[in-house]
Amino acid sequence: MMSSQTTDSVTRKIRVLLVSDELEVGGTQRQIVHIARSLDRNRFEPTVAYFRNRSFLVDQLEQAGVPAVEIPKHGRIDPAFVLKLRRFLLENRFDVMHCFAFGGELWGAVGRRLLPASRRPTLITSVRNKYDWYSSLQWRLKRWSALQSTFVIANSHAGGEHARITMGMPPGSVDVVYNGVGDAPEAAAASPSSNSGGPVTALFVGRLVEQKNVPVLLRAMKRLGDTNTELRLLVAGDGPLRALCEETIARLQIGDRVELLGERSDVPALMSAADFVVLPSLREGLSNVILEAMMVGRPVIASAVGGSVELVEQMGSGLLFPSDDDAALADALRLLAGDRSLREKLGARGRQRTIEQFTVPAMVRTMQDFYSRCAAASPTYGRTN
Repeated sequence: MMSSQTTDSVTRKIRVLLVSDELEVGGTQRQIVHIARSLDRNRFEPTVAYFRNRSFLVDQLEQAGVPAVEIPKHGRIDPAFVLKLRRFLLENRFDVMHCFAFGGELWGAVGRRLLPASRRPTLITSVRNKYDWYSSLQWRLKRWSALQSTFVIANSHAGGEHARITMGMPPGSVDVVYNGVGDAPEAAAASPSSNSGGPVTALFVGRLVEQKNVPVLLRAMKRLGDTNTELRLLVAGDGPLRALCEETIARLQIGDRVELLGERSDVPALMSAADFVVLPSLREGLSNVILEAMMVGRPVIASAVGGSVELVEQMGSGLLFPSDDDAALADALRLLAGDRSLREKLGARGRQRTIEQFTVPAMVRTMQDFYSRCAAASPTYGRTN
């Protein structure tokens, strides 16, 4: 590991490139936007590069004055893309390159290696899940990228330690920086919910993909119906499993209590209107959804996987249940649906904990320190030609 001493003799702004293989709406992508928009512009000059799947996140970056550059990639292996990426890196002379997700890390590391040694930015790679689905080849490639990195930064201790051991890297070689969440308007955070006149409402927010395991939530809702527990479920998000979710809702005959909202850009308002939030994932890094729910004072029911157990305190800020256990999830749903005072108690504790430990400013301050330390060792920083 490098010394924490930084170099102050050079006054040029530190050029930071954040790389993701895609900029669709997801947790990692939203954290990239938080970082890029919040860096101190007196010290840093951020740019975001991505390869596919533009979303409104690009608009948010551009509105904040952060260049968001698409370098189109076609197919798994695209030599023309690699050449374009190399040229982009060569022309812009970044000091630090922080890569996210498998594709961003791999191709970012490849593009960097194709530069002359004197023009290579220092590299940071990421760990944002336990990656249980990675093949042995993917782990070898991830290790190859990690070994070139000045820092490997995880967003949870669980994910970081699993990756470190799997990649065969020594203790202390993976740092942890928790995700950050923006503050919520005090009125919204303090209110019990804007749904006080209707049935208790649970909210799921996320992509409709296998990892998020919405089917277990639908099965739990069926169990509640069989016990006459009154609870309405809103599902905010879209993805490849939407049709399966629609079929499951019809088969379980729970369409009167479950509504698929599709992708939404008003998630904070939805959370403020809900009574609590549910995240039944099969695997999870450090969930932005959990953090956002806690920030607006909503308790969370989450599967006890990955970084979720580092965020949700059992009967402190929410409830945890064994992964893919619809009976246990139904019990947790029933408990919160029937106890308003418990919901308010857990929500207040979650908001306080988030303010103390998981804000965007806290995350960005730590990232800025890493970027400054990287720039001090970068062969490009301070060069004028």
